[in-house]
Amino acid sequence: MPKKQELLPKILETGANELEIVDFRMYEELEDGSIYEWALGVNVAKVKEVIFTPENVAKTPKSPPEVVGIARIRDKNVPLLSLARWMKIKPAMDEKYTIVMEFLREIVGITIHEAKRIRRLKWNEIKKPPESMNNKLGGKIVGVIEIENGQLLLLLDFEGILDELGMIRVMSVSSINKKKLGIKEDEHFKILIVDDSSVARRIMRKILTEDGHTVYEATNGIEALELLHDWLKNAKEEGKDLSDFVQLIISDIEMPGMDGLTFTKKVKGNPELAKIPVIINTSLSDQANVSKSKFVGADAHLVKFDAPDLIKLVHKYALRRNDASS
Repeated sequence: MPKKQELLPKILETGANELEIVDFRMYEELEDGSIYEWALGVNVAKVKEVIFTPENVAKTPKSPPEVVGIARIRDKNVPLLSLARWMKIKPAMDEKYTIVMEFLREIVGITIHEAKRIRRLKWNEIKKPPESMNNKLGGKIVGVIEIENGQLLLLLDFEGILDELGMIRVMSVSSINKKKLGIKEDEHFKILIVDDSSVARRIMRKILTEDGHTVYEATNGIEALELLHDWLKNAKEEGKDLSDFVQLIISDIEMPGMDGLTFTKKVKGNPELAKIPVIINTSLSDQANVSKSKFVGADAHLVKFDAPDLIKLVHKYALRRNDASS
C-alpha cells in the first residue's frame, strides 16, 4: 500500500509555495478614444465561481456607489461590486461577467469585463507593484506578475477594497464572554502575526491587543523566518529561551515570497523553532486547506476573522511561561 503522502498532490504534500490565479480583464476607454487593457488577478482559492452578471439586481439604499445592488446567487443574497466604478475608469463595455468570491466570511460578486484563464505560478514570482501604478488604484495592488509580451498582471487586494467600502464586519473582543469560553483574564502572550494584507494585520492586531497581548508583524514567510532567527540568536546570546520572545505564531496561507504552508513547514522542520505553536489563519474555509494546514504541521486552523474562536485558540495553544501574565 502506498504511503499516505504519495496519495497527496504536490502542493498539499510539501507546501510547494505555489498558487493558481484567475486572470481577468478590465477595458478602459481613454480620452483619445483608445482602449487600455487592465490585466488583473485573484487567487483561485478565493473564487467560488465565475458567472454571467445577473440581470435581476435589487438596488440597495445607503450602499457605496461602487455597489450596484444585491443579486440572488445560489440561494444567497450577494452584493455586487462594480470593479469599473471602484477603479474610477470609463468602461469600454458592459461588465458581462461576475466573479463570486469569499473573503473574511463574506460572499461578494465582483463584476468584470472578461475572464481569461487560470494561471499557475510560484509565490516568489510575484513582485512589488510600481508605486505610480499602485497609487492609481489606491494602494490596493498586492503584487505584479510579468506575463506575455511584458504586460504586467496586477493582483488586487480585495480584502482592502471591501474594508475601504465598509463591507467587513468583525466582532469586538469586549463582547466576548471569556468566562464562558474558559479563558483566564490574566493570560497575556507575545504573538507574531504573518500576513501580507495590511487590513488583515490591522484587524488581527486590534483583536489581540484588546485581549492584552503583545503583537509583532511580518508580511510574509521570509520576513517571519528572519525575525524568528533573530529572536533565536538573541535568546542564545542572552541565555534565554525562544519562548521569552514569542509564544505563538498566527500565519496567513496566501502570501507572496513565501506562503504560509511553506513557512509553517520550515518552522516545524526546524528543531529550534518547532516548539512555537502555529495557527493557520485564512479566509479560505474549505476542508482542503484545513488538511493542508495539518499536513505541514500547523497546530490549529482558523477562518478569518472569528474573534471568539481566535481568542479561544490563542489561549489554548500559546506557550505558557512562568511570567506569561506579564
